[in-house]
Amino acid sequence: GPSPGRMYRKEKSIQLKSSSSALYNNLSVLRLPDKQLAYFSTVHGTAVNMVSAAADGLSFSHRQLQVKEGGPALSASIVTQAAWCVLPSRVLLVLTSQKGIQMYESDGSIMVYWHALDVMEQPPAHAVFARGIAAASGRFICVGISSGLVLVFDVPLKGTNVTVSEVLEEHRDAITDIAAELGRAPDGAGDLVTADDSGSLCIWSSGEEFTLLNKIPALGCTCSSVKLWNGIVAAGYGNGQIRLYEAATGVLRAEVNAHARWIYALDLAPLTGKLLSGAEDSFVHIWKLSKNRDTDDVEIEHCHAECVTDTQICGARFCDPQGSSFAVTGYDLAEIFRYGQA
Repeated sequence: GPSPGRMYRKEKSIQLKSSSSALYNNLSVLRLPDKQLAYFSTVHGTAVNMVSAAADGLSFSHRQLQVKEGGPALSASIVTQAAWCVLPSRVLLVLTSQKGIQMYESDGSIMVYWHALDVMEQPPAHAVFARGIAAASGRFICVGISSGLVLVFDVPLKGTNVTVSEVLEEHRDAITDIAAELGRAPDGAGDLVTADDSGSLCIWSSGEEFTLLNKIPALGCTCSSVKLWNGIVAAGYGNGQIRLYEAATGVLRAEVNAHARWIYALDLAPLTGKLLSGAEDSFVHIWKLSKNRDTDDVEIEHCHAECVTDTQICGARFCDPQGSSFAVTGYDLAEIFRYGQA
């Protein structure tokens, strides 16, 4: 393969107003190619740091979103995740927290929808929060809950009339991450994966009604991040493993001991099948997923390693669909590191 040192090089960092919290998948990137802009968001405590960066990489503008609940108390809430959901007609920035779920216009300017979590539903000893965000079928946004439920929101083409269209009740543990198909799903493979704290995965076919196709049983450690590409489920775990499953059957096709410590983020470049993994061990790895035409084997090849010294990585995202650039956040780090192909 290519020599490890030459594939990517560090570019100008983006300074943040505050550091990133130690949360899974704590970086979201939205490209706006027509505007020559990219948006980055990362969570710090009760706030979301948003930065828009011009394509030249030199000019930045910052916005901070505080998640406050309505009512007289206006108590701030710990944010668990922020992610952009791209639907054909609109892009929403979705925030999850201990209080509920908020949907904003993509630039964070206007709140479109607020869904409060009903604390009374839970045993008092349990922390209640939402976590895990993904768009599905071009009109739904799916959000996970700490009880294991997944709420399916039906999002109108415009306006604020967002409704809960379905509740998926398959998981028994807190949802960690949700992923929609990034490529083309083979027939019968489903197009959505949900993951939880026990390491259990569910594969769904989304639509007017969501159908459970496969359940991959708990592994004994958390699945912190999951991706779905061309019918292959890529899952990252607390034991540092990446496992590749076939979405259509739930069969394990490949596994790799990718990191020495807990994986916090996976991302996938849809045009190339490059997989990005970031972990507590301060490493970011880039892999290439492929299917062997002759044997139908699913293959994973290591392409690049990047050590982000003294950094517990909590977010890692490609910045383009080819995977030729990526960005990284770290716990207690008040900047976003960026890397591009040399």
